[in-house]
Amino acid sequence: MRSKSQLQEAIRRERRTVLIVNTHSRRGRRLYQVVRDHLAPFQLLGTFPVERPGQLPGALAAAIALGPDLLVAGGGDGTVSEAARHLAFRDVALGVLPLGTTNNFARALAVPPRPAGALGVLTAGKVADVDLGQAGDTIFANHANIGLSAQVGLRVPARLKRHIGKTAYPLTAVVRLAWHRPFRARITSGGTGYEVVTHQLNVVNGRFQAGQPITSDATVDDRLLHVYPLGGRRRRQLLSASLRQALAGHRRATAPPFLATDDLLVETDPELPLDVDGEVHGRTPVRIRLLPNALRVMVGPSFVDT
Repeated sequence: MRSKSQLQEAIRRERRTVLIVNTHSRRGRRLYQVVRDHLAPFQLLGTFPVERPGQLPGALAAAIALGPDLLVAGGGDGTVSEAARHLAFRDVALGVLPLGTTNNFARALAVPPRPAGALGVLTAGKVADVDLGQAGDTIFANHANIGLSAQVGLRVPARLKRHIGKTAYPLTAVVRLAWHRPFRARITSGGTGYEVVTHQLNVVNGRFQAGQPITSDATVDDRLLHVYPLGGRRRRQLLSASLRQALAGHRRATAPPFLATDDLLVETDPELPLDVDGEVHGRTPVRIRLLPNALRVMVGPSFVDT
């Protein structure tokens, strides 16, 4: 593995780059050619427009086989998370183009939401090492959640996402909540056990969840996962907690405290599916752990790389 400065210099000097864009995402189809034109000064080894989610793993494997120093992934959190899985512990930097709905990982990296600003990071930014998480056998960039979000991720209408963006998620959650039952979760970390009864348990890498900040001091390179229930056993508690977070921009200081850890076991009654960066992967019980410095990414000059 090269040092960060050596990889950064190789990107600036040789610009060996591959481009993958989810052209089925909210803005991917419209912006694919714009992004490709902007990358003309780079040495594009290959470009991969991906029309269907099932094509993405094969496209990423083919792109990495070309031997780039920089892999640019355009799409939403699902696309970026899949790219992160493929690039974990590799000597290749990920360039993030946020073209999705919530863009949690891009927000955590302080990548500008507009394509022009995000593309500017590729030319004027720097290489940083950030953390990933792993839930069971599945690596994630942003979150591994249990409860209502697994149902929402499966059922949020694509047309609704296209028209109203990230607001589609809480609206779908309100509809699904009428049938959702609370569950009991036992969390074991560092030899200590915790129990909560809730509709939603979140395990987050970084600061953002559902397009909103959860706290002011979490980062994607703080070597911690942040664990918290969103609301309690009653439906109104989840609704009020979600609404307060959406309006205030972060959770209240009096909200249930975070468990900040790098390794935990989650058991639930009943066993439940896992929402891992918007896709269902596995079920509880599950071990969730931090993978420190697992991914190299392009970030803006102001990003504090610890």
